[in-house]
Amino acid sequence: MRYARIVMVTLLLTVVTIAAQVRVVGKGGGKAPIDWSGFSSAKDSASMRFTQTLRSDLNRSGWFSSAAKGRGLYRIIGSCSSQGGKIKVECRVYGTSDKEKHLAQAYSDSANAAVRLAHKVADDIVLALKGYKGIASTRLALIGTASGHKEMYLCGYDGSGLRQLTHDGSVSVAPNWSPDGKKIYYTSYMQHFPDILEIDLPSGKRRVISKKPGLNASATVSPDGKDIALILSKDGNPELYVMKLKSGHLTRLTRTSQGAEASPCWSPDGRQIAYVSDTSGRPQIYIISRAGGAPQRLRLRGSENVSPDWSNNGWITYSSRFGGGYHVFIVNPKTMETRQISSGAANYEDPSWAPDGRHIVCSRAQKYLSGICILDIMGDSPVSLRLGNKKGDWYSPSWSPR
Repeated sequence: MRYARIVMVTLLLTVVTIAAQVRVVGKGGGKAPIDWSGFSSAKDSASMRFTQTLRSDLNRSGWFSSAAKGRGLYRIIGSCSSQGGKIKVECRVYGTSDKEKHLAQAYSDSANAAVRLAHKVADDIVLALKGYKGIASTRLALIGTASGHKEMYLCGYDGSGLRQLTHDGSVSVAPNWSPDGKKIYYTSYMQHFPDILEIDLPSGKRRVISKKPGLNASATVSPDGKDIALILSKDGNPELYVMKLKSGHLTRLTRTSQGAEASPCWSPDGRQIAYVSDTSGRPQIYIISRAGGAPQRLRLRGSENVSPDWSNNGWITYSSRFGGGYHVFIVNPKTMETRQISSGAANYEDPSWAPDGRHIVCSRAQKYLSGICILDIMGDSPVSLRLGNKKGDWYSPSWSPR
């Protein structure tokens, strides 16, 4: 869980006074049926792997279902074949009622990259038909204990291709992505104190971003990639700062004499930061301007509200202690409309939005074991990710922006 238990203090802040109305999301809405009868695949392994992955990606997107011949709202026409180490795909997508052509494109790649190519085609189809970013090509950063230590791992959006990024024999926590998806920022205890590090994924190189005295934690990058919101205790209590990535210049945003802040995240336009503070006596979510000023508390139900993440669609997801356990909620901070996304006896924590604004990845703890779960705000059933044959607990997933 990104938010550690923090010291309780009293400090009056301006609050948002609109009462939140909680609504539990129902069963998933209607899906557009796709007629696959016009798509042919060769029998070689690369082509079959491509076709199987493409169909799985579209089903996992939540927007589509497979339909019998002549029964689809959309029809996919094309072919897939592999020869000479190359895979070639022709893909055209039509509306069956209006005959409108939504997508017509040829693709090619190495036969070894059939799965990657399928992810790209799936994302193109989702964008063409629904107008949303697809998630098939995205990745997850997460913390796992399979090695006996809290190390950082990377995997595909469906849990495939799991690989270990850190081998420090220490504690790594709170991964967050850069806007271009090429870097991950996280808190490391490799030097026995909590420092903020950056991993450049293409090169594998790491560098220290912040190593101030005391706590350096919860780094999250602004949408324009120029600033980092982070928590520092160099002046006493854990406070919210913004740091210029290029120069390292710091701006302090909060002053909570005896309290503490945690878990910042940026608004889509980069003008505001949501974060957690215990200034009311229990951890709650506040919003503050990037330029500073008086924070506003989101008046949310639940005795504790933590781990906010702000989606491109303007909604904030968070974990709330509600009904005896932790559950994932979403809230529109402008209207305060609130929806409960998770249900059941498990504890759901550390939510992170997918770039499609529909799916949320989180940790789910039940019977003293923690795993990774995908939630759908439109009501499809939760999906537990299978992370290879790795044992241990899994925490703090962060969904890549692309």
